[in-house]
Amino acid sequence: MHLCHNPRVVKEAAALADAGFKVTVLGGFLDTALKRRDEEMLRTQKFAFIPVVDMTRRSRAFSSLRIGKLLYRLTKIENAWQLGQAYPSLAKAARAIDADLYICHMEQALAVGSLLLRDGKRVATDMEDWYSEDLLPQARRHRPIRLLRHLEQQLLRQGAFGICTSHVMAKALANSYNCVQPAVIYNVFPWADRQRLTGGMLDRRDASKPSIYWFSQTLGPERGLEDLVLSLPFINQAVEIHLRGKPSVGGFKEVLEEKIPLEWKDKVFFHSPVHNGELLSRVAEHDIGFAGERPDPPNKDLTVSNKLFHYLLGGLAIVASNTSGQKEISEMANGAIQLYEARNPRSLANAINALLSSPARLKAAKAAAINSAQSDFCWEVQQYVLTELVARNLNSDSDLATAAGKVADMSTG
Repeated sequence: MHLCHNPRVVKEAAALADAGFKVTVLGGFLDTALKRRDEEMLRTQKFAFIPVVDMTRRSRAFSSLRIGKLLYRLTKIENAWQLGQAYPSLAKAARAIDADLYICHMEQALAVGSLLLRDGKRVATDMEDWYSEDLLPQARRHRPIRLLRHLEQQLLRQGAFGICTSHVMAKALANSYNCVQPAVIYNVFPWADRQRLTGGMLDRRDASKPSIYWFSQTLGPERGLEDLVLSLPFINQAVEIHLRGKPSVGGFKEVLEEKIPLEWKDKVFFHSPVHNGELLSRVAEHDIGFAGERPDPPNKDLTVSNKLFHYLLGGLAIVASNTSGQKEISEMANGAIQLYEARNPRSLANAINALLSSPARLKAAKAAAINSAQSDFCWEVQQYVLTELVARNLNSDSDLATAAGKVADMSTG
């Protein structure tokens, strides 16, 4: 995954660099346009970046990923090469750095972390997702699930420390792997980002009507959009709906449009993705943020999506499905989040109507969002969990911390 699509590793690396550590991020380039964005971002960063693979420059004829998949088909033996195309290069580069601490992100880095543990290195793990408990059954069919579980358990038991994205996930990991409960660092964003808000309305058509907003990198299935469209006949207030993301292959956008009731056709708007620097401004021009995450697989139930924290930082009231991760944030956000029963369009409509029918309630929820973002759910607060963990594990006597991993998922490359 490119750095421009991977804000967590950028924030962590920058925080450690600001704290005085020498930080090297190992990653890769897959797409020429995204590579340019990464290179532009890196000009202002204090940490070093090593692209262990660059698919924009070399031939794709050789693929360790293809070899790994072929080996599995022939022998049914799960192997690290199945996890992604960068695994061999990532392992070689990580060993060459000889860091005092490696922090592994993403699946391929878990396999590299296992090698580094055998080498006697100090290795930590940031479980952005519970990889062995992610994806729907059809997508899991050819994944090395047993290998992923082994790697997760090994690193969480034997590693220097573990990090994950919610307290409910931390408890589930500890129970499943009989390990120390990982520390929690929410996937939040800097409060300082609000200084770059541009104001204005580029998405909305009628500023007199409230606006509901949803965004993701991909406009696709199993993100709750089906619930939102099916809830429209039960919404009894005038409102605009704005959806932002790149349509997935397979015609999901067209299928979704067909399900929009005729009287709502001119109230639902689709938008293309925007650069990270513009994202918060587009969020902030709306009134209600929609986070319709599904409660399965377990990873989706336990983690907290980036969008929820963007909505808080943008000052939006939030309507969110009742996943375990989103319940956790709702309990801390002092009225900013209205929960609904996942996969229940009427429950979703009731939550939306409750906000739209009371301007005072909507205003209070938006104010609660801003307050909770500033007090708890901003990077200025969360970053200290990471810097203290690293300092404690290095006894504050080292000047080298390496974020190893954060390599693009090349399973489709």
